[in-house]
Amino acid sequence: MTVTSRATRARSFDAAAAQYAANRPSYPPALFDALEELAGRPLAGARVADIGAGTGIATALLHARGADVVAVEPGDGMAAEFRRRLPEVPLLLGDGNALPLATSCVDFLTYAQAWHWTTPAGSFPEALRVLRPGGSLAMWWNMDAEGVAWLSEQSDRVHRYFGLEGASKNGASGVRAEAAFEGVAEIPPHSHRVLRWSRRIPVDTHLANIGSHSFFLVRGEEVTNAFLAEERDHLLEVFPDGIVEEVYDVYLLVVTNS
Repeated sequence: MTVTSRATRARSFDAAAAQYAANRPSYPPALFDALEELAGRPLAGARVADIGAGTGIATALLHARGADVVAVEPGDGMAAEFRRRLPEVPLLLGDGNALPLATSCVDFLTYAQAWHWTTPAGSFPEALRVLRPGGSLAMWWNMDAEGVAWLSEQSDRVHRYFGLEGASKNGASGVRAEAAFEGVAEIPPHSHRVLRWSRRIPVDTHLANIGSHSFFLVRGEEVTNAFLAEERDHLLEVFPDGIVEEVYDVYLLVVTNS
């Protein structure tokens, strides 16, 4: 199977921004409690830049915690959906490899489900540039929880259908420190947490969620719809009432700028 370029996958979200916003999972309050603990300071009153903000799922939660947030998003379609949903939050067009932010201007730099779209050799020095001394770079990913049988089986089906490119639908390849800082001269001192949480949603919402991942989006509607139709049958065998319990391990990695 031909592997689609990373840039093409990154751009694919713009055409599906509304689907993404409506169906992607959020994040549990415990994530932000852990972030504050590892950073050693509260989000309330802190200056935060949320990078690769997408449609604003994490940005809204940071804002609700009392942070003074500015968002950065490279995609026009995602940015339009963000502005529709969060008109009160400033949004800049840009990406993590060349941040449109001043030096030493933020207390937190956050990447929710987004760091793996950057090039760490460029994005990590940029992060240190814009962070104030003692500020924290935080990245996190919702990953399929380990040890949940139906999720493992679904992952195997995705892998078989889409090949290696679709081996992970949750950005898991970017969560290990070695991968997160690939190309950086030395892996920086860091802390991490893994927090399990779940949500119960209709099967069609679950299918729209997984269909909003880049390796589905770049395949086109015919291929995607064929897989999702088969997947719906598999899911209804496990969840005959039509309510799917998605279980996530959200992985949080925090680096403090010394």
